[in-house]
Amino acid sequence: MPRRLLVTSALPYANGAIHLGHLVEYIQTDIWVRFQRMQGHEVTYVCADDTHGTPIMLRAQSEGITPEALVERVYGEHTRDFFGGEEALRSGKLGGFLVSFDNYHSTNSPQNRAFCEDIYTRLKSAGLIDIRSVEQFFDPVKSMFLPDRYIKGECPKCAAKDQYGDSCEVCGSTYSPTDLKNPYSAVSGAAPVRKASEHHFFRLSDPRCETFLRQWTQGGEHVQSEAGNKLKEWLGEPGENKLADWDISRDPPYFGFEIPGTDGQKFFYVWLDAPVGYFGSFRHYCERVGKTQAQMDAYLRPGSDTELVHFIGKDILYFHALFWPAMLEHAGYRTPSKVFAHGFLTVNGEKMSKSRGTFITARSYLDLGLNPEWLRYYYAAKLGATMEDIDLNLDDFVARVNSDLVGKFVNIASRCAGFLSKRFGGVLAETDAAAGEVLALLAQSAQTVATHYEEREFGKAIRRIMELADAANQYVDAQKPWELAKDPANAPRLHAVCSTAIEFFRVLTLYLKPVLPRLAEQVEDFLNIAPLSWSDAERTLPAGHRIDDYKHLMTRIDTKQVAALVDANKESLQPTPAPSPARHAEQQQHAEKPAAAAHITIDDFAKVDLRVARIVNADHVAGADKLLKLDLDVGVLGTRTVFAGIKSRYDPEQLKGRLTIVVANLAPRKMKFGTSEGMILAASDDSGGPFLLAVDDAAKPGMKAK
Repeated sequence: MPRRLLVTSALPYANGAIHLGHLVEYIQTDIWVRFQRMQGHEVTYVCADDTHGTPIMLRAQSEGITPEALVERVYGEHTRDFFGGEEALRSGKLGGFLVSFDNYHSTNSPQNRAFCEDIYTRLKSAGLIDIRSVEQFFDPVKSMFLPDRYIKGECPKCAAKDQYGDSCEVCGSTYSPTDLKNPYSAVSGAAPVRKASEHHFFRLSDPRCETFLRQWTQGGEHVQSEAGNKLKEWLGEPGENKLADWDISRDPPYFGFEIPGTDGQKFFYVWLDAPVGYFGSFRHYCERVGKTQAQMDAYLRPGSDTELVHFIGKDILYFHALFWPAMLEHAGYRTPSKVFAHGFLTVNGEKMSKSRGTFITARSYLDLGLNPEWLRYYYAAKLGATMEDIDLNLDDFVARVNSDLVGKFVNIASRCAGFLSKRFGGVLAETDAAAGEVLALLAQSAQTVATHYEEREFGKAIRRIMELADAANQYVDAQKPWELAKDPANAPRLHAVCSTAIEFFRVLTLYLKPVLPRLAEQVEDFLNIAPLSWSDAERTLPAGHRIDDYKHLMTRIDTKQVAALVDANKESLQPTPAPSPARHAEQQQHAEKPAAAAHITIDDFAKVDLRVARIVNADHVAGADKLLKLDLDVGVLGTRTVFAGIKSRYDPEQLKGRLTIVVANLAPRKMKFGTSEGMILAASDDSGGPFLLAVDDAAKPGMKAK
């Protein structure tokens, strides 16, 4: 029975350009959506620009325009990069990166306002909205309360200057804005003053919310297992009361929606109306295509067989898997069926960098003439179903696209189609009986490839498809149609071989269609067939079917194009204004890595006392998001307690009895959770971690590592 799905991608913030890091999510979602459509399911894919908040207001002021004018301009830029603009979406002739939204809207819309007000009113009626006085920093020059990221000063831990109000980029400490020394406003430069204001809170700590979220997040149905583990950390154990109430209001001046009943003195925090924007965009879609209220409610209210599926970056899991479902549940709306989180993008193994030219915008990629389907294919080849980061290695990007798409896939048609047109008028013969095993392999792989797509294991799907392409090419290489064409007596054989190769090409195109929609459309025109659906894998083109003349389908990537792309995105290392708070996928805008450490002598290394230790016990640390408490047996050195930042990777029960390496002569460090008496060794980089260093089972606690 066909499924009915409402699918969303996280809303890009309307204060910056779309870059290749953003595109991981939209390409991932679009591939999954296109696959579902090929399966015959009813899919509505919606998104919108996230348009509210202080950063939008301040940027508009700096440009001398209204926030509405700013978000309208950015909307045009985003839609152009995603799908070629509004006209392209209406006509179905998509441009940009070919993202096939059914509707793309804005959170600054009447539809979104209506949903925000309704959800808020319902939560208030349920007793889940509190009003409390909050003391915040206030800019006396701009007459505005300052978000954490707009307050700077000296780090209270290491005294580094010009640090933000929530964390230090030098020592990594986190703290409250009121802890900063010599704070100043990043907006005006003035010294802020403390001022109280009444704020509205969503009572996430309410037992009703906690009980619901424990069931919703830990049932194994709605989120990935690794996401469930992270959510379990945030929820804590029953009775720990780790969930904090959520401040959903902001004071004027603020660009956003007024909270009902506050006379314009309170506005919804942008993170409340951003996820509600999914519903606002869907409502706009329903109004545009003439859906009834009942048809819309089938997707937004509980009790129907429809599915609500969110694709997000792992940085916004807290909002989408705690706040959002709790709000919906207690406001009488349906909760998400699935929340799929993905990792970040690195480029050449490192965080994206403007100075290195790897902070690449979607617009620069397209303007330099690079094919968007090259990137769609490469991302698909790298993507899996986990929250692990993926790397865009530019050399590998060139090699893989040229080898797989041009050298393997397109090569099948380019080597055989010409013979069919010139010798046989484009008419296909019966497929070669000798190729029956390969034809059967292709057809039988439909379920395997479909399962990989369904489970978002796109990399596995691509590997299987390329294995099939290898088998097809081996057949063509063995039959040598270019040799057969030299002797007219081989015409029947040539006809069968080339017809078989075209059938291979058709099935491979079907399997790649979710990834390469434009190329698939060109192949459908070339083969003179209706748009391919997944069930077409069960059929073959009949003898007598006429195909059109072959036209070149894809060019190779020239390394000069990639070099030009990097050059076009380089920026000089010069002071820049304070950035807006990171939002959604823009949290991939990491700082550059430091240079490699200087060499040390063997005497320097000898100062570090590395010992084998056995983990006797491991426990969660109340109030710590990243730490586990480890009790270590270090042999002759006795027992040690170490706090280790490995909570995101390991369950405490998995660690008990394990051997590891500890720095035994590190000075004890007092922490608010206790004293850490050493440091265990683990490996990590942008691609993953932390991973504990393994020790051979024959080693004994207390042995020196040297």
